[in-house]
Amino acid sequence: MKNQRTRKKVIVDVFLLLIILLAGGYVFRSQIRGFWERVDRKFEQSQLPAATTRQELAVNASTSGAPTVNAPTVNAPTVNAPTDTETEPALSQDSAPLPAEMNLKVPFTSQAPHANWDLPYQEACEEAAALMIHYFFTDQTFTSDSADEEINSLVDFQNEKYGFYKDTTAEETVRFIKDRWGYENVVVEAATVDAIKKSIADGVPVILPAAGRQLHNPYFSGEGPLYHMLVVKGYTKDGQFITNDPGTKRGEDFLYDEDVLLNAVHDWNGGNVGEGAKVMIVVQP
Repeated sequence: MKNQRTRKKVIVDVFLLLIILLAGGYVFRSQIRGFWERVDRKFEQSQLPAATTRQELAVNASTSGAPTVNAPTVNAPTVNAPTDTETEPALSQDSAPLPAEMNLKVPFTSQAPHANWDLPYQEACEEAAALMIHYFFTDQTFTSDSADEEINSLVDFQNEKYGFYKDTTAEETVRFIKDRWGYENVVVEAATVDAIKKSIADGVPVILPAAGRQLHNPYFSGEGPLYHMLVVKGYTKDGQFITNDPGTKRGEDFLYDEDVLLNAVHDWNGGNVGEGAKVMIVVQP
């Protein structure tokens, strides 16, 4: 009789423990899911090709005879607005074979450096993407404070010079990059997988405008932004692009499948983003 009571108590205790574990798993399901997502991302990032700095690119280029990527001459933001930039054809595919994988060491910032997604930050993906490119070519790194200050300064610059800052098209983004920092060779080109890879292999990350909801980024809030911009900084052997996506604090080295990213690429197109042109912005130093 005593053994039976003991067995029943053990069964009840195990049953209660299972209930407690299941209830705890349900209550803390978002934290548990977030933990495993972070573990998965850490594993993915550990498999990425090593990030290459501009200095390493210059050394590699000097030993191979390829052209070097120099830092730009950055002028004060007094450059006159350029004439409209024409969309350029895709890069020629007749060049030498590309590296199997590539990853440029582009500094990352979210468009909301202090996790404040009120205006102007919820509309500052273009500014954050442009800043990441500029910081790459000028060998700078971000802090949360410096990124916040830079984004607000760039928003103020556009409001004062053009009267707006939201939802800038590829060409309008080219304009403020030129006007703000004095870059002379900034172009809009047709976006293709090969063109993006060719630019990255040349040491030049690109900015892509996109229909944000077609990106299906799990870290975007709600459906995601109607219109978005991000930086492509590398590619892997297995058909993924390595991006710095400012639309989430987890956007550093975020991986998109090539077809998913290219399908989402669309310019602003007056708000009809899904029908916008498939273009990319290339900033040559």
